[in-house]
Amino acid sequence: MNNKFDFIVIGGGSGGIAAARRASEYGAKCALIENNKLGGTCVNVGCVPKKVMWTASRIGEMLHDAPDYGFSIKINGFNWADIKKSRDEYISRLNGIYDANLSGAGVTSVPGTAAFESQHVVTVNGNKFEAPHILIATGSRPFVPGIPGSELAITSDGFFEMERLPQKVVITGAGYIAAELAGMLHGLGSKVIMVLRKDQLLRGFDSSLTSVLMSEMKRVGVEFRLRTSVTSIKQDPDSKLSLTLTDDASIDSVDEYIIAIGRKPNSDSLNLDAVGVELTSRGHIDTDRFQNTSAEGVYAVGDVTGRAPLTPVAIAAGRRLSDRLFGGKINSYLNYENIPTVVFSHPPIGTVGLGEDAARMKYGDSVNVYSSQFKNMYYQVTERTSPTFLKLITVGEEEKVVGCHIIGDFADEIIQGFSVAVKMGACKRDFDNTVAIHPTAAEEMVTLR
Repeated sequence: MNNKFDFIVIGGGSGGIAAARRASEYGAKCALIENNKLGGTCVNVGCVPKKVMWTASRIGEMLHDAPDYGFSIKINGFNWADIKKSRDEYISRLNGIYDANLSGAGVTSVPGTAAFESQHVVTVNGNKFEAPHILIATGSRPFVPGIPGSELAITSDGFFEMERLPQKVVITGAGYIAAELAGMLHGLGSKVIMVLRKDQLLRGFDSSLTSVLMSEMKRVGVEFRLRTSVTSIKQDPDSKLSLTLTDDASIDSVDEYIIAIGRKPNSDSLNLDAVGVELTSRGHIDTDRFQNTSAEGVYAVGDVTGRAPLTPVAIAAGRRLSDRLFGGKINSYLNYENIPTVVFSHPPIGTVGLGEDAARMKYGDSVNVYSSQFKNMYYQVTERTSPTFLKLITVGEEEKVVGCHIIGDFADEIIQGFSVAVKMGACKRDFDNTVAIHPTAAEEMVTLR
């Protein structure tokens, strides 16, 4: 085997695969090294299986609403094993598709764990692989604190291994993963308790969105324990968990305890010291806007960099890197401003640009805010209800839109189009001059006053 390549990618997640395939399109000889299933976090224990479970939970809600729309139905319950089987089979098919796509693109797949021997050489299972350009795209993994009994807890990875729906589940964490898991499990019938070290979810998002989400979650029955954390975990003879909290309270008879308090970069095994790759204070690989690390010829994209840890970001950054290295586009790089994102909570959130607090901090008194809260037409004839809230943040006399935020049904789909407008520098008048599509929730965004 000829182990000399033009481009070596360490990590077979979304960013690494995208970079390798794009480089191969330009004629580069590429190798991709992966020590687990192809597709990385997103495909195997992230976005894709999460969306399947979120959809299952949403279908449960809609079945509840069906009689209000005139359907006489009998619900015989929810079978976790059935959807897990279908979901796992889907993921397995995706793993095969990724493998076939790499092979079809002429990329050499190398199973195993890579470590740098020198700036242009990595070793895998005792074999050396050499290239003038090496990309690190190894992603991240859930962080588990060192508390007594932590081995009894599971992470978001473990959520996808669960064989049954837990009756009572406790979730520690305030980020989007914790919020999503809480909504999914509650929607499917679990009793959900969230333990937050501070007093709100989704810090860093617009405060109006977090306020609406927490109010709605509390209203439907999700329990919150605020300004506390779990200090120990014990298991009783019936395999139930008992959690002790910092405020001396406890939560007993718990079926699953899920820790979702953050993620760590997968960089420990790379032997980065051998090539002088510098890390940030949080242990992520430090890169400039072109994804260059401190070592010449070594690059990094995706979660391992800690910059906007989202699958489409890793894909976009990886492709632009290959465009620059092998496609002659010497100024190609990803602009990390105005990246849209979605939280698949209940209800879902779609957001792009600055939140109100961040906008006021940056632009001061030149900020104008437009907002509206209403009940989606879907709920006008149902017993169950759920809010929709929209917010538009503008700056200056021209009222350039610097933030667009939605929480409510279909926010995940609505935000994509408005993200294009924000990215293009649209002003409030551009929104106002757009004819509304009626009757929709999205029309409220172009009729705000």
